[in-house]
Amino acid sequence: MAWSRLLAWWRLCLGLLSVLVCLAPCVNLQPAENINYNLVHSWADKLGTELFHLGDFITRRKEVQESFKDAKVVSRNGASIVDSMAKEIEMMMDLKVSAVRRIMDTAENTALSHQNDMADKMFSYYSAKEMLEPNDPVPPIPTPAPDMDKDIGEPLIYVQPKVVVLEPRPEFHNTPVNFSVSSVHVPVNVFDRAPDVIKAIQWSENLDQIFRDNYKNDPTLSWQFFGSSTGFMRQFPASKWRKDVPVDLYDCRLRSWYMEAATSPKDIVILMDGSGSMLGQRLDIAKHVVNTILDTLGTNDFVNIFTFDKEVSPVVDCFEDSLIQANLGNIRELKERIESFTPKSIANYTAALTKAFEILEDTKVNSRGAQCNQAIMIIGDGAPENNREVFELHNWRDPPYKPVRVFTYLIGKEVANWDDIRWMACENQGYYVHLSDTAEVREMVLNYIPVMARPLVLGRHDHPVIWSQVYADIEDTKLSDYLWDINQCEYQKADVLEYWQVHDRMLEPSEMHRRKYRRMKETWNQPVDSNVYQFMTTVSMPIYDRRENATKIANILGVAGTDVPINEIKKLLSPFTLGVNGYAFIVTNNGYVLFHPDFRPIFQGYILKPSYNSVDMIEVELLDDDRPARDFNPVLMTIRDSIINQSTGSKWMLVKNHFDEMKRVARIKRQYYWTAIKKTPFTLVISYPEQYGVSHMDIRADQEIHRISIKGTNLRSVFSGKRWKIHPDWLYCKHSNRTFKTPEIELLYFLERMSEPGWRWPGSRSAMPPEHAAAMFCDRQLMQALVFDARVTEGFSNTTSFNSKDDKGNEFKQRFGVTVAFLATHSGLTRWHEFHSNAAEESGVGETFSQNNTRAIDEIWYKRAVDQHFVREESFVYSVPFDAGESNSEILVTASHAVFHNEGGKTAPAAVVGFQFQHSALYKLFHNITGNACAVDDKDCYILDNNGYVVISTRVHETGRFFGEVNGAIMKRLLEENVYKQVTVYDYQAVCFESKSDNNASSMLFSPLFHVLRVGKWLLHTALWYIVQLLQWAPGVSSHYADMYGDSNDTEPPPPAKHQEHHARNGNGHGKKDDDYWLRYLTLHRTRLKPCDMKRELYTLYKEKDNVVYNMTAHACERPFVVLPIPFSNLILLVIDQLCPRDGTVVLTVNPQPIDYPFAVNESLACYKQAREFNRMRPHSCISRHANESGIKLCGKACSIYANLGLLLLCHILSRWL
Repeated sequence: MAWSRLLAWWRLCLGLLSVLVCLAPCVNLQPAENINYNLVHSWADKLGTELFHLGDFITRRKEVQESFKDAKVVSRNGASIVDSMAKEIEMMMDLKVSAVRRIMDTAENTALSHQNDMADKMFSYYSAKEMLEPNDPVPPIPTPAPDMDKDIGEPLIYVQPKVVVLEPRPEFHNTPVNFSVSSVHVPVNVFDRAPDVIKAIQWSENLDQIFRDNYKNDPTLSWQFFGSSTGFMRQFPASKWRKDVPVDLYDCRLRSWYMEAATSPKDIVILMDGSGSMLGQRLDIAKHVVNTILDTLGTNDFVNIFTFDKEVSPVVDCFEDSLIQANLGNIRELKERIESFTPKSIANYTAALTKAFEILEDTKVNSRGAQCNQAIMIIGDGAPENNREVFELHNWRDPPYKPVRVFTYLIGKEVANWDDIRWMACENQGYYVHLSDTAEVREMVLNYIPVMARPLVLGRHDHPVIWSQVYADIEDTKLSDYLWDINQCEYQKADVLEYWQVHDRMLEPSEMHRRKYRRMKETWNQPVDSNVYQFMTTVSMPIYDRRENATKIANILGVAGTDVPINEIKKLLSPFTLGVNGYAFIVTNNGYVLFHPDFRPIFQGYILKPSYNSVDMIEVELLDDDRPARDFNPVLMTIRDSIINQSTGSKWMLVKNHFDEMKRVARIKRQYYWTAIKKTPFTLVISYPEQYGVSHMDIRADQEIHRISIKGTNLRSVFSGKRWKIHPDWLYCKHSNRTFKTPEIELLYFLERMSEPGWRWPGSRSAMPPEHAAAMFCDRQLMQALVFDARVTEGFSNTTSFNSKDDKGNEFKQRFGVTVAFLATHSGLTRWHEFHSNAAEESGVGETFSQNNTRAIDEIWYKRAVDQHFVREESFVYSVPFDAGESNSEILVTASHAVFHNEGGKTAPAAVVGFQFQHSALYKLFHNITGNACAVDDKDCYILDNNGYVVISTRVHETGRFFGEVNGAIMKRLLEENVYKQVTVYDYQAVCFESKSDNNASSMLFSPLFHVLRVGKWLLHTALWYIVQLLQWAPGVSSHYADMYGDSNDTEPPPPAKHQEHHARNGNGHGKKDDDYWLRYLTLHRTRLKPCDMKRELYTLYKEKDNVVYNMTAHACERPFVVLPIPFSNLILLVIDQLCPRDGTVVLTVNPQPIDYPFAVNESLACYKQAREFNRMRPHSCISRHANESGIKLCGKACSIYANLGLLLLCHILSRWL
């Protein structure tokens, strides 16, 4: 029985087994693991070890560290540093103020002594636009002709241009100048032979002597100038005006330094007549008047514009019944909205004036706005009544004082009701102007400036010192719009040429996306440093007419000033004292930065941003919190208030620092110190990291320059050879009366002087007048540190030490293709050594490094190496250029390692060593280590850096790309598993592009020209279509364009089959439908620049050394990858199972993305910012009234009827004959 049961169980088991075997192919079993964790771990260890040994040998980092053993480490005193820097800047700025004051005194006295001189219309002066150099061709003298000047009714005057010798000078950015005379710039809207203009040019020529004396007393002075109220500007030293701009828009009276010196801060309400009569040319003139008024305002002024018909409405709805700060962003918003304004019905002047007075009263009562001058600007074609009761109620309550001035601008040639609108201005201490042509607008509008300046002139003795906001030399922001339009035209031209080459391939989505992405990348180019523009601030003072009868008109003669280049201020900050990743910046009374390491005023490399100089400090100091955009931390707001109030203080903050083209980010704790720069509206702020900024290197007493010179050390000998450079922007030593070709030659000169007996260090780093100091000055602490660094690193560039016969050394150099080894120290010294593939030195090897890597602690590789030290001391930072795989040139990998010096429990960064080697050699090493495991189709292997950029990929074209764009799904998993952390960085200085086209259908009803424009657009389309056809049909034209623009490499992909079929059916491939599509694409869709906010999602590795994710193995398709850190580096190794399905729809990017603010209808960023405006400190100077002003009756001329004698004679003859 037992055997029978056993046999039955056996048969049952065999049956079940057979069933399972039969069904086995249908069972979905998990595949075996495709990625061996231990194998990947061995790859990472071997790669990291080999690279570290290479860097260790090439850089000799241990020897470098040992060389600094005699230095000491001391604590950094932030409060003392910021106080010392502020005093240096204050001293320098006092010298500039003294120079301007001398110009002002001389100008007032000279004008007084020449008050009885007659204007000489044939007077010859050095015209900045017309003066000649000795080798310039002399223009022919025009023959006398009876031509008359239509504007003044007098014969045209020709004066031979004067000849001047100009010489380029580095202190003026190599602009050719002459230090003997000054030159005069006259705007295009000013006639230089008008009596008042030429007379002012005559007497102001006597300022040349004080210009020369000022420059002799202070050779660090930049441009000195006198801006006349008549419109011209006298500038010293003499130089030619730029001719590379399409239109000379410059008028000194519209510059902030002139406006703020000529008038105290002001609150202005602009009222624009919206009646139906304000159409056609009147509307154009009125808009031009408004724009010109806005151009005269600065960041200390407040303004709003209202249009009035039956109702009074703000042109920008969200600005409502308030005054907004006249910064570039707000002014641009007002200009754009006024451009789209169209008149409607009858104008209600009473309601408009009442609204304006109520707004000004409310602003004053609630302590908003400028709290100084107040004015109403009325622009219209006539008022039905004078509205006396409104003025009695609001403006005449405290006679004779009238708190609000009224300026009226009567528009139109034939106007009847001029007396009432003139009365408004004359009875309210304003000025009346009648305008009948756009050409006279600027000159007439500027008449309000002398009126606003009357209290200043009547006071006579009070000359306010004005410091301007940062600005770009002589550039006008209107030029930015012009350059952007030119840029768009270049894009369209490129599209036409490209279409000729690739035809319909250009219309493929992939090609269109590629082209759009390429152009967007160009707009993202926002360099911090640029040689295109010279950024500066200006100190200026008003110049008054001192004549006895001048009190009856209170005439302002002009403004005197001098520029202070921002780079010159930066040199006084001594970045050396702040150390690596430390920086300083200056904040104005409005909270805007004068300069900052994240101040990015230009985009695309050469175009000024629309609101480039109104960047608030809280928009560049980004706290490391999770707050949404523009929800600023209260702690930061409190610090900002303390800074603009010019208090002294300090604070720690956790911040996000972005760098390297805004594609990398570091989250660090920083210390901030700030103090006021006395007698200026500026506050100086310094900051440095907590981890390594609290201590710094210093030399011991026996290492000082004087002592080692006594011992017989030749200072120049430690700077032998040519393989060294110093930081080009730091002030080591400076000679006031000599210039040098390079900073290195200048340094050697001073080292020679220091070796001479009797050398004494100047008492100050900044330039002092000759009676107080010698012609040369030095930064003693920096020079001591530089010489010490040079002595201890002297052997680094020694050729024999690198070109040894060591087999190991030769093996390393050949295997890795090492091109250069380098060293940079905290004192700004950079040394390097080139490696050559053979005994004969190759010319050019290493030159690229020495040209592009001279800024020592300011280089990206230096900063990253110091940060990496606190992740792992024994490690190198490796990097490749962004998108390096897209170029055809050899890719170089840069590796750097920080050398720290420790003493007494304190540590400080002393230097960074590194090397560059060929990327192809690194790829080969990686391939040798991994064998063919990463070359097969089932695995993808990547080496990523600590910010997520591809260093090594099996597809070389992916090198330098952000990994989230290569494989977004895996990058997302790395975020979820805490390999990387996402850090959101807001860019409050971004530029966006909005369409210029007006999609509002109502505009078609008001403009009959709309249909004409549609016909013109159709003609343009047709012309472009025929041009494209001509390029394809004309053999000669085709061959010419092929030679010039043809793609010799034929790298474009072939056109898709559907387009080939279409070509086959239609002969030349241009059917009507495709033609229309192409023409729609080709036609330039113009955009305008717009300030906006953007954000970037950047990434950084978690710094936990024992991150558990690195112990996790791959688990089929649930976790189809293994990620491991590569030892001794900032890299990770990522191996992905390619057999698992990949979600290609997930893409993570580091490119800027627009921020979706909860805007209301018709609301813009300017509105959003206005609702969240920040505190500001008003200027100390406010002179808005004077008791004697009521006696001045000059308020503009009444309308006149000009008789045309020819017409009168013709009418008389006709009347006799008819």
